Amino acid sequence: MANEPIDNDYSLSRVPEGAKQPLWQILMIRIGAICCVSQLVLGATLGYGMTFWGAFWATMLGSVILQVVSWALGTAAAREGLSTSLLSRWCGLGKNGSAILGGVVAISMVGWFGVQNSVFAEGMLSITGVLNFPIWAIITGLGITLLVIAGIRWIARFATVFVPLFIAAVVISAAIVLQDHSLIEFLNSPHPGPELAFGTATTMVAGGFIAGAICTPDYARYLKNGTQVFWMTLIGTFVGELGMNLLAVILAHATGTDNVTDIMMATSGVLGVIIVVASTVKLNDMNLYSSGLGVATAINALFNVKINRNVMTWTLGIIGTLLSVIGVINYFTNFLTLLGVAIPPAAGIMVIDYFILKRNRAVLEETRPSGKLPQKVEKWNPIALIVWALAFCVGEGSSILAIGIPGLNSLIFAGVAYWGAMTIYKSAKKVDVVKFKETDQIL
Repeated sequence: MANEPIDNDYSLSRVPEGAKQPLWQILMIRIGAICCVSQLVLGATLGYGMTFWGAFWATMLGSVILQVVSWALGTAAAREGLSTSLLSRWCGLGKNGSAILGGVVAISMVGWFGVQNSVFAEGMLSITGVLNFPIWAIITGLGITLLVIAGIRWIARFATVFVPLFIAAVVISAAIVLQDHSLIEFLNSPHPGPELAFGTATTMVAGGFIAGAICTPDYARYLKNGTQVFWMTLIGTFVGELGMNLLAVILAHATGTDNVTDIMMATSGVLGVIIVVASTVKLNDMNLYSSGLGVATAINALFNVKINRNVMTWTLGIIGTLLSVIGVINYFTNFLTLLGVAIPPAAGIMVIDYFILKRNRAVLEETRPSGKLPQKVEKWNPIALIVWALAFCVGEGSSILAIGIPGLNSLIFAGVAYWGAMTIYKSAKKVDVVKFKETDQIL
């Protein structure tokens, strides 16, 4: 199978070596996905209920969890040049299982696109005082859709502009708020609000980006190897997660409130506009990008047809925009949170299948030099699907009972249970490699 043209962003094929992007450009996308207003809100919440060093270690531990998940999936994607949904076909889920994953990712990400677009439009209306919410929602939604249509190269270029702009605006805005204070005084100062437990804080850090970490392959596939993925995730985590969190922690200590973003934007004028615009653009474009890839994979798996990613992106972008315009999307956040628990188990299965069981590593490595996909793929992997369903129940149950990090609980359970079940099945069948019914209709 020949690779697709660059304007389709290789949604159903490997990314060829000639289309790989420089590390720094993909790094900007990564930082942009983490470094946003919601990250400042998280950091302020930590700072309001914890000391500086307590928040530091909670952020470090939560970030390590995200780093491991992102690096593992990103490394597999960089080697194989495949998006999250397409990679899953040869990493445990099979063709039809990849359709389920693609559908869940698509619904989740286009839903969050609509939610973020509402925030974007409300922010622009509040800052400018002109037009009205529906018009701003249409402008912002279609604007980001156009950016995603342009593909990963333009997303990277925009991130290269908006990420430094966002960081600079946040730092300058924070400096205005902190101009009468010394940073040293906050390193050992008591937390201004009710105490926040360390375990709860760690859960908040890791849980806030677990779904985003699992979509790392969608852009990590443009890197050349696992080493580049490691540096992308490490630097992105330290700048986006640790940097933004600790800045917000200091602001929370200085102002005595966890509502630091409103204070920053109220005192910084045009910088407030930059913060809102830069934060939303660089985060929401990846929501829509991953959603388009997921739908393209799902439709292909179910109906054996190739849907142009640009057409799908326009469709999803318009749907997300319309939902935000009429306000319906705001009632879906609980459902979107539920989907967030459904995505991590697939990552646990994929990591175990690719790195431990290595069931399809040989065929992936054989076809890699030619840039083609393997000639066969499993239709279904019943063990993976049963484990996925059980892991989802574990994650949702832990969410209801407030035990640990629901997404992480479901991910770990899925990985361990899948490895155990496949090992037992392999022993019972007395085979070297477990394989279920395959088809040569890979696309």
